[in-house]
Amino acid sequence: MPAIRDHLWVWGHHAGSHNGSYGLPADSFMAPVEGAHYIGVPNLIMVTYGNLPKPPFDQYAIPMKSLNRVVWSILGDSSSTRNDEQTDLEHVIGLAEKFPNITGGIMDDFLTADANGRVVGRYSVNELKEFARALHDARRPLGLWNVLYEHHLEKEIVPYYEQCDVITFWTWKARDLPKLEERLSKAKELLPAQRFVLGCYAWDFGAGQPMALDVFKRQCELGLKWLREGKVEGLIFLATCIFDLEIDTVEWLRGWIAGIGDESI
Repeated sequence: MPAIRDHLWVWGHHAGSHNGSYGLPADSFMAPVEGAHYIGVPNLIMVTYGNLPKPPFDQYAIPMKSLNRVVWSILGDSSSTRNDEQTDLEHVIGLAEKFPNITGGIMDDFLTADANGRVVGRYSVNELKEFARALHDARRPLGLWNVLYEHHLEKEIVPYYEQCDVITFWTWKARDLPKLEERLSKAKELLPAQRFVLGCYAWDFGAGQPMALDVFKRQCELGLKWLREGKVEGLIFLATCIFDLEIDTVEWLRGWIAGIGDESI
């Protein structure tokens, strides 16, 4: 019987990715695998941030053998400009042949705005179809994951996200979390065939300030309820590069996972 912990993920960037940013109180030195073990989660989403890490990724992946599942970015965050011209798709597929716990490729900050202010993808729908085909046809089939923010829930996004297997759903600003139930319902209406995983920020990055602990608790507990109900397939906690800053949300999260992680779904 699967345990709750098996459905929990951490979002990982290389150590120090957010240092000096977002109003964080100190510099972090925690690496992705350290972050996963620190809060007691066996699954990692490893995402390029600011063009780091650069391929080949083999040396980065070695310590990740201690984890159950890893999803690696084929498209890094918006500051990873090298991915505007070329994805890391081939590198991730090659990596998965050497590391059997790698189960998919994810696209971060996929949506952007064109010259007229319209929301568009960093790659076209046809290109996404090819990404999905390449991942599905790999020697060991891999899934295509994508990031979707609650403020992008428009019909224009549907053709892009229909090509994806898993949608990670995020609320960028903590002030918008009271609308989480309504927004997730709308996302699932727009994309009824896709699987959803709930993204939970441990810091209010959108406002550059701490996440209120009661707000963070409610989001995690609501996500656990949805997991038990089958509305989402998992929860993601962001990010490993702040987990060593003794933030109250992270320390509460460690205890919460320790308490509920081994319960059956």
